[in-house]
Amino acid sequence: MIAIIKYNGGNVSSVQNALNRLGVDSIITDDPNLIQRADKVIFPGVGEASSTMKVLKEKGLDQIIPQLKQPVLGICLGMQLMCKNNEEGGTVGLGIFDINVKKFPSGNLVPHMGWNSISGFKSPLFSDMEEDDTLYFVHSYYCEVSTETTSVCDYILPFSATLQKDNFYAMQFHPEKSGKIGNNLLRNFLKL
Repeated sequence: MIAIIKYNGGNVSSVQNALNRLGVDSIITDDPNLIQRADKVIFPGVGEASSTMKVLKEKGLDQIIPQLKQPVLGICLGMQLMCKNNEEGGTVGLGIFDINVKKFPSGNLVPHMGWNSISGFKSPLFSDMEEDDTLYFVHSYYCEVSTETTSVCDYILPFSATLQKDNFYAMQFHPEKSGKIGNNLLRNFLKL
């Protein structure tokens, strides 16, 4: 069973539709028991960090997510909330990744919206990806580059496009909106 974590953020249905296209059944849930029993967990996200953390705390998911033992995939805001601190709303995150989330410098290039390539692949998720493949990004905040970074995107400055620590994987881009390349990344995650 694949569990997609439900909270006040958007994009949950888009992720489920992407899994449906891959022929994979999933459930959208905020039930801690179902999430803990799932074979894989996806923590998607579109929204604002502080209000989302408030909902996660209300549901007790802030305690459940960091303790999961199966493969977990954070997407966009999900990735950012898996980090230590977030400048958006002065939010304390789940602390899975010892990384700070910062706002891009102001200007007409923010938010980062559109197709960009990533480089420096260090993850089994990239087994069939080329360095010039592009993925779809939409974000105004970014995760710093660290030892947990498994690929980098360069937009205004270099930032973590993906992260990995133990069974936790994360993507700043939206694989569910990134066509064939994104589908391949989701498929590789599901094979873990």
